[in-house]
Order: sequence, then structure tokens, then C-alpha cells
Amino acid sequence: MSRRAAAATWGSASRRGYPGFIDSDLVADLEVEGNELVLHLRPIEKAEGAHGDIRVPLSAVTAVRSVDDPWPELRGIRAPGTGLPNVIAVGTRRGGFGKDFAAVHGKGPAVVVELEGAPYGRFVVTADDAAPRASSIAAAAGQG
Repeated sequence: MSRRAAAATWGSASRRGYPGFIDSDLVADLEVEGNELVLHLRPIEKAEGAHGDIRVPLSAVTAVRSVDDPWPELRGIRAPGTGLPNVIAVGTRRGGFGKDFAAVHGKGPAVVVELEGAPYGRFVVTADDAAPRASSIAAAAGQG
């Protein structure tokens, strides 16, 4: 592919600022399955984040909210994972607070899940349907 063709491909962005060849349906997804909240990672994200899907009990969910910008929600340093500020943050984030897990792509809405008594203290996951997704998770966890 020529540089001009590559530039044209990168220039055609989807709603979240992805390059045109990345389908927003192929990114992480938060789902309630029985009495668990499951963060399903797509194959590329499993490689980027050096991690598989993550399951936590719904009883560990203490708060859920949607945000317009996920980047201020990220805490600590990425270790391990993939990151480029305002572009991608996939993987474990560590700090004095413990560990969080992020699956953030581009700019746009995200779901933030606060957890207690789970291996992670917070999930931050971009989602086109962040507000209804957050409401659904909160209801399933008895938060709303």
C-alpha cells in the first residue's frame, strides 16, 4: 500500500476516532452473565493487554457510571499493556490504589465500573452505548 493510500485509510475514522480499518464491534465488551460481570476482550486486545477475559462477581460492583471522556479515569501506570495517550490504553494499570484494567480506544464515551473485593479496583472500557450499558450493569448489580 502506498503512503497516500495508507494516509487515506487512517484519515477515514469511525465514531471513536479509530482508523477506518478497525471495526468498533471488535473491541472489549462488558456483559452480565448470571451473577458475574465479564469483561470480554477481543483477540487483539488479549495480546495488547497481555490478559484474557476477566470475570468478577456482581457483588463486587460498588458503582457504575458512564463518562464522555475515559482518559481522566485512568489511574497509575500501565504494566503490562499497550498505551499511547489519547489513542489506546489496554491492560493493567498499577499504583498505590492497587490494580485497574483499561480497554480504552480513541476518544468517546466509556463505562467506569468501581469494584471492591475483586482482583481489580476499576474497569474503564470505551463503549458507544456507555450510558445504557452502565445503567444495565448497575441494575444487575443492585445499584439502581
